[in-house]
Amino acid sequence: MTKEYPTNIAGIKIRFVTEGDEPTVLHFIKAIAEYEKMSECVVATEEDLHKAIFEQRACNVLLIEHYGAPVGFCLYFHTFSTFCGRRNLYLEDLFINEDMRGIGIGHEVFRILMQIALTEGCQRLEWVCLNWNEPSIRFYQGLGATPLEEWTTWRMTSEDMKQALEGKPDLTPSQTPATTERHPFFHPLRNQ
Repeated sequence: MTKEYPTNIAGIKIRFVTEGDEPTVLHFIKAIAEYEKMSECVVATEEDLHKAIFEQRACNVLLIEHYGAPVGFCLYFHTFSTFCGRRNLYLEDLFINEDMRGIGIGHEVFRILMQIALTEGCQRLEWVCLNWNEPSIRFYQGLGATPLEEWTTWRMTSEDMKQALEGKPDLTPSQTPATTERHPFFHPLRNQ
């Protein structure tokens, strides 16, 4: 795996993190959380990041540097598409300091991500964007990306999963909200 990627912007270097970069990664995670008005949601620690990045290899992180000073980051990992029969690249977070936006860094990061995805045989590059984030939406549209408006992201927290496994709430068909469609053949907690 290439450890550093050249860019077309003077002074900008994009490289994979190395051990010891965990504080910088956590700084940018907190920065994007603040931008997204979700600061209270950050519970990650430097130790968590070290384990995920370097021990479990659960994700990859690129640091964006301007003459050696960190100005942004990008975290991605792989998913798998059953329809394509291939893995895909999923961009979890991309953050660039406000004073460094608008000079082409985002385009450079996406160029690198596309190169990585194609080199690794990925069929897709996917990510989510908050609906109110108009600057990012315009940027993604400018790249030629297409929003998947027919899909809704669903989430269960660890507490939700624990409660579901304990039978709380017990969403039997009669208790399931009328607006929720249920697959007629499979209920994940009943068909084990």
